[in-house]
Amino acid sequence: MKKYIFALMFSVFTLGLQAQSVHKGEIAVGDILEVGKPESSQYAHIEFPKPNFIIKRGGLANYKRVEGNKVVVTSVKEKKDGSLRIKIKKTDGSRFFGSHWQVAANVKEALESGELRRI
Repeated sequence: MKKYIFALMFSVFTLGLQAQSVHKGEIAVGDILEVGKPESSQYAHIEFPKPNFIIKRGGLANYKRVEGNKVVVTSVKEKKDGSLRIKIKKTDGSRFFGSHWQVAANVKEALESGELRRI
């Protein structure tokens, strides 16, 4: 009888663990977001390139021009620590700063700080 109870409890717990799927949040590929204003002078959670790399590739390193741009999510990946990393590109097809097609962002912190906003 103990074996049956143990087997039943084991199967219930196993099914319970499988029911807890990894929830990637409410962000999916194709979602449209808007770039907001950073809390400090630079974006902390959107990984825009440093000014010297922008200039080296022929772009203009003006972070104020990025604010208000509408972006689309191109990929969503979950890192080992559980955070979600997304790659975004501009919806109008142009490049960020005239030099980079897409940039990466930590979605949870960027949404909380206001660097990214849902539309």
